[in-house]
Amino acid sequence: MKGFSLRGSDSLSRRPPVSAARRRLLISYAPDWIITIVLAAIFFSLDKVEGYRRVFSLEDTSYNGSYAVHERVPDVALYFICFVAPVLLQPVVNVLTVRSWWDLHNATLGLIFGLALTGSVTQFVKITVGRPRPGRTLDFLDRCKPPAGATDPEFGATSWTICTQTDNLIMRDGFRSFFSGHSSLSFAGLGFFSFYLAGKMHLFDKRGQTLKGWLALAPFSAASLVAISRTMDYRHHWQDVLVGAIVGTVFAFFSYRQYYPPLESEYSHRPYSPRIKREDEETLPTHVHNHSNSNYPFVGSSGQGQSLPQGRHDGGEEYELEGTVLRPHPAESLENMWRRDENAPPVQERSMNLEAKYGRPPAGSLSEIPALPNIRSESPRLQLPAHVYHGGDDLP
Repeated sequence: MKGFSLRGSDSLSRRPPVSAARRRLLISYAPDWIITIVLAAIFFSLDKVEGYRRVFSLEDTSYNGSYAVHERVPDVALYFICFVAPVLLQPVVNVLTVRSWWDLHNATLGLIFGLALTGSVTQFVKITVGRPRPGRTLDFLDRCKPPAGATDPEFGATSWTICTQTDNLIMRDGFRSFFSGHSSLSFAGLGFFSFYLAGKMHLFDKRGQTLKGWLALAPFSAASLVAISRTMDYRHHWQDVLVGAIVGTVFAFFSYRQYYPPLESEYSHRPYSPRIKREDEETLPTHVHNHSNSNYPFVGSSGQGQSLPQGRHDGGEEYELEGTVLRPHPAESLENMWRRDENAPPVQERSMNLEAKYGRPPAGSLSEIPALPNIRSESPRLQLPAHVYHGGDDLP
């Protein structure tokens, strides 16, 4: 995105300074960043909360594999894969495509928001579900350290109180199997980057280029490897990994669509415009209303050679920064629609009131629709030119 600049030859004294416009722009996205930071704080704080601990069976045979003392993807590697790698790669894609500072801002905000939302939800579910990690592996038995010769009760299962483990941190983590945080976070971070790549390459432009599909799915493949490693280390059940992948993908797509148009859009490579009102028209650069008819939308942030549908700016309350796409909004505010629907009587009641008032069914009812003519018997036959229809006879 180009820097903020004043347009026209009017006196500078009649316009607010550029710093004021930039300040309003930053303030408009302050709630997004505040919510994202709060969600990230919730994610890290919930890790220290004592959660629910389900009963379990000492004779569980769901897993009998060996326990991996050293995880294939430790926490540090997970944070690098799901956060650091996309943060470093998205600017590279930005420079190679749109070269827009605003696109970089939206991409970074969307990525962090998706990760924070996924992480906080994952931690909340972990502490409320309290599912033990795979049973007969050393993962859980070493955490619990049940007395020698201990068995399940004749009726029921074993409580965590049988454990002799004194390290509460180890015990707490042993009851956080569902759902996998490695799986959800890797799919949230790399999934967002995958959607970002798909939008920049116009993956769904109906041209069917296989290379673009492989590039867009590469981050998802890396996330899948991280998720599979959790079952290889016997740290999670397969259901934990599957649900984590679904949750991460859903939140990645949700956060992406907050700041970017649909992937099938002609302008999928451009971010949504910021929330700028009419009073900022004289300060912030806006799109020119006379768009060209170019059909090639893959351009830089200046917006040259790119067109937007006519009439999208007419009567709107928001303007577009250069290199962005106007956010869609309904023709009527939701507040007015709700107020009108609340005050309107039911359809049947309105019909009865009109019939009582005028002594006949209201216009537009089924009884008012005239009978259709016999099109086949009354319509003239279709005559085709000789060079189109060579049969010599009229069509029936």
